[in-house]
Amino acid sequence: MSGLLSPEILANIGKQSEPQRELVTRRDIRKYAIATDNRQQKYLRGDVAPPMFHVPLFWDVVELNQLSPDGVSIDHLLPKFPLEKAMAGGLQIEYHLPMHPGDWVTATRTLTNIYEKEGRSGALIFYEIIMDILNDANQLVIREKTTRILR
Repeated sequence: MSGLLSPEILANIGKQSEPQRELVTRRDIRKYAIATDNRQQKYLRGDVAPPMFHVPLFWDVVELNQLSPDGVSIDHLLPKFPLEKAMAGGLQIEYHLPMHPGDWVTATRTLTNIYEKEGRSGALIFYEIIMDILNDANQLVIREKTTRILR
């Protein structure tokens, strides 16, 4: 290993975002269904949120100068890493309860792991973030685990 991960970087494991609360609306469900060409009537009517609806629901709305060179909102949950080229490493989504119009849901993101591996072209840094989405009854609606790779 090349030892890229300092104790200061590793100390960020367990860091959580501020909870973000959002309202699920029939209009937003319908717009998402149309934008993703989902033809199931329950989604087109906005009766229930389709899979992946939660992803843009919790995106930050920021000005252009607050985007990374890749056009992504800068993630303030993350420390400054010594490697910066990011790649997708995996996405695991568990759906526990449906989201309906009128539901208030709250997402909290936790940086759960940071580790290093040696790849063919050199050192790689992996990090994992778990986002839990709860309803107002404090029930788990969705758990999403994202793994990213830096090189």
